[in-house]
Amino acid sequence: MLALSPAAEFIVLRLLPFLLLSTALAAQADTVNVAVAANFHAPMQQLAARFQQLSGHQLLLSSGSSGKFYAQIRNGAPFDVLLSADDEIPLRLENEQLAVPGSRFTYAIGQLVLWSTKPGLVDAQGAVLKGNAFRHLAIANPKLAPYGRAAQETLQVLGLADSLAGKLVSGENIAQTYQFVASGAAELGFVALSQVQADSQATAGSLWRVPARLHQPIRQDAVLLLPGRDKPAAQALLAYLRSAPVQVQIRSFGYAN
Repeated sequence: MLALSPAAEFIVLRLLPFLLLSTALAAQADTVNVAVAANFHAPMQQLAARFQQLSGHQLLLSSGSSGKFYAQIRNGAPFDVLLSADDEIPLRLENEQLAVPGSRFTYAIGQLVLWSTKPGLVDAQGAVLKGNAFRHLAIANPKLAPYGRAAQETLQVLGLADSLAGKLVSGENIAQTYQFVASGAAELGFVALSQVQADSQATAGSLWRVPARLHQPIRQDAVLLLPGRDKPAAQALLAYLRSAPVQVQIRSFGYAN
């Protein structure tokens, strides 16, 4: 018999219920339509590849702002699962009987950062916000994107909301906000840590990890939507995301959980 290392044995035991479930469903492989918050799209692409390999099911990922997904779902968009950037929209969908009661859970807690592609521009305390070293500050639309709302709350707590109002450049979602900074359209901006971190290492540039005390927690909830309630594949996906090994992987992408 092949001997497993303690770490490998841990992973196998943790994933065993899911593996058994996927084996039972392999003969009925299905497609799951997943609405994914923009900040989690890149991590979800990696997780989806592994899920598909294990289960035989296919995932169709759509990326965008949680606020727009909410409007689309209310108008009949056939998503089976929502991976939101907040916990309010999944709760609202459940209360409006558009999601399966009791299926909500927090799959990640987002971490907000102030980021610039320019090394040394953003200091470790975020004091750059109080100076004149930049012309434009990018944030996601607070009305549509939870990360934008957290950025706005941060500026308010710091007492900078009014003084910086004329420098703000608003992205429709956190992905567009990231592009504003990456392209140089804005010298710095508030983005998700997961967008500027790879394998637990920050990418080029400079950043400030915004202390959690400066904004409400960015609790990102998943929920099973009504079109997916009779899809074992959708239920298997949610079980996969809740599994201990996947939660460890999600933390490595720049989230807390």
